[in-house]
Amino acid sequence: MIFEVDTALRTLIERETGIRDVEVVFDAPTREWAGRRTVPTVDVYLYDIREDLRRRERGVITEYNDDQTRIVGRHLPPRHLKLSYLVTAWTQRPEDEHRLLSALLGAFLRFEALPADLLSGPLAEVGLPVPLTVGLPPPEDRGFADVWSALGGELKPSIDVVVIAPVNTGQQFPMGPPVTSLPRFTFGGSGGFPGDESVGMSIEPEAAALVDKGKSRKGADKDRATASTGSDDLPEAMTRAGQPAQRIGAPSAPDRARVSMSRRPLTIKRTP
Repeated sequence: MIFEVDTALRTLIERETGIRDVEVVFDAPTREWAGRRTVPTVDVYLYDIREDLRRRERGVITEYNDDQTRIVGRHLPPRHLKLSYLVTAWTQRPEDEHRLLSALLGAFLRFEALPADLLSGPLAEVGLPVPLTVGLPPPEDRGFADVWSALGGELKPSIDVVVIAPVNTGQQFPMGPPVTSLPRFTFGGSGGFPGDESVGMSIEPEAAALVDKGKSRKGADKDRATASTGSDDLPEAMTRAGQPAQRIGAPSAPDRARVSMSRRPLTIKRTP
């Protein structure tokens, strides 16, 4: 993305300023570099990269197919990075430098964003404008004098150009194929599967007699368990599908009731 912005700025300077026989470079304007300059030069030095948090978006963006009839995926919105350039002119005379800066300033002020025909690569793929600002005051935590001090050079007239480039994060979430048929369910006992096992309860005659005397089934079970075990707590019986029925009662006492509880889990089959 940075290379594409550099290329767009170089083309913009060469096309819009009308200057000839001037070299456009992206070097750091250090003292040693300045001493090696022999031809008129415009230096576009990238000195800062940071995100523009005011433009950050939340959520996801939905992607559609060519005819806009089906969702094919989702992706995170692009991030917007601020690329700050220090534009300076280097000649043998200050008057020539001021003339170059004037031409550069006029070229940059004619555009609110980089021209669309200059965008390429990731910048063109995002499909969003690339804003361009010129001469704005620097942030409070950074001054141009600090930049020149870090470079080890002398302070020169310069133009601060900031390009806000949208960058695709690359975080995409593809979607599965659409459902073209209604869901189909197959339960036990249909479609060739065996039927469910019977679930029921059988009570031996002695326990049935208690029911005939007007007692509830719960009361009969409690009385039967108490008579067999000598306790008011009814033993628990757990039966799994396909296993013999469990018997309630102490081993020394005759079986009062036999409970058979067999079951099969529900089977759901999905056909394409």
